[in-house]
Amino acid sequence: MRDFRDAKAMAKALKLALEQDGAEIAHTRALEIVARQFDFPSWNVLSSKIETQEDKPAIAFEQAVPIVRIFDLAKTQEFYFDFLGFSLDWEHRYGENFPVYMQVSRGGLRLHLSEHAGDATPGGNMCVYMKGIRAFHAELTAKNYRYMKPGLEKSDDRLEVTVTDPFNNHIRFMEIVGA
Repeated sequence: MRDFRDAKAMAKALKLALEQDGAEIAHTRALEIVARQFDFPSWNVLSSKIETQEDKPAIAFEQAVPIVRIFDLAKTQEFYFDFLGFSLDWEHRYGENFPVYMQVSRGGLRLHLSEHAGDATPGGNMCVYMKGIRAFHAELTAKNYRYMKPGLEKSDDRLEVTVTDPFNNHIRFMEIVGA
């Protein structure tokens, strides 16, 4: 499907097709006809839109997915699944007796958890912006996790719940609430 960025080629094709049928029009007239087909009042308006689109860089960033170093699968499952409520998306091992690399997620947040020595350094720190932090805090408190009792802290214009996994990785969940 062609769009307005293909307007020059479309005008050229229109001009050639009309010439084959014995009707000749100027190239500028073909450009004006194509502009009106895209609901632009003139070729000048359409061409400025094309230039604007061509000047934009084709760069777009998507969600970052942190890699978190882990050492003990049972402790990982207890903390990330049972306490924080993440779900396992997938896991990978190169063989039966190899370290695990997995993706876990919850509510749009994805983390990669890795037992591989070179993937991340234990003791990392990340900030996760979220909505519904009061409900999240109540959920964590209700689980009565024996190794952590996180508080709900107000700091300037945000609420924060900070947790530390069994491998000393820190996650600060934050919601902007205003002053």
